[in-house]
Amino acid sequence: MTPKKRAALWRIALLVGAVGGLEILCLSGHIDRLTMQPPHRIVMDLVALLAGGELNGAIAKTLRNAALAFVIAMVAGVSFAVLLHYLRSLRDMLDPVFATYYAIPMFAFYPLLIVLFGLGDTPQIFIGAMLAVVAVIVNTLNGLDRIPRVLLKTARVNQLSAWDTARLVMLPCAAPHILTGAKLAVAYSLIGIIGAEFIMSTGGMGYEISFAYMNFDNAKMYPLILLILLVSIAINTLLAKWEKILMARRGLS
Repeated sequence: MTPKKRAALWRIALLVGAVGGLEILCLSGHIDRLTMQPPHRIVMDLVALLAGGELNGAIAKTLRNAALAFVIAMVAGVSFAVLLHYLRSLRDMLDPVFATYYAIPMFAFYPLLIVLFGLGDTPQIFIGAMLAVVAVIVNTLNGLDRIPRVLLKTARVNQLSAWDTARLVMLPCAAPHILTGAKLAVAYSLIGIIGAEFIMSTGGMGYEISFAYMNFDNAKMYPLILLILLVSIAINTLLAKWEKILMARRGLS
């Protein structure tokens, strides 16, 4: 058995063990139903919620805003990383900011964003994008720093412009690291959108989870949390498969 298969089996075993242990604790009464229902009941409630369709609008709203935040973070993050790669002095100045960025409570800017953009979805999208963008920048820079110098020399010999060098040489070479940033951006975008909806919103999954929490509605709260987890895992799995394909083409896996 290869190390990768062994690691995958260990992950599955740990997941099954954790869920099974939680199931036993719930069914035995060590975790009461008011606190949490058994995992199998959460799955059944999720299926019922999706089949009933009452929260489809809230789910669609959150996923749409998270997707917009993700796209903004990817476009802005990759573009800014390429710029910083060329402007070394600016990068040196901003490196300490990137190192401490996630110590800043982004939700503290939510009132300011409401003043600037109103009470619509725009402030929530900005929060999600602000949380995700630095992960994209840092990972893209890591990829750009690892481009073989011979490729950049070849681009200069062929008199490629800065734009063509970035498009045809730098970004394709840095693609695996960019995908790592993308996987983080998915999680940060969802966290930002749902957190913003949780704090101040009249719709979306974050609002529904907050409302269910305040009303002890476990039949709605936990299934929505499970749905968020499943969406994040599904997207990151697809990105990981894409990353493996890129690495395999380069003989690195």
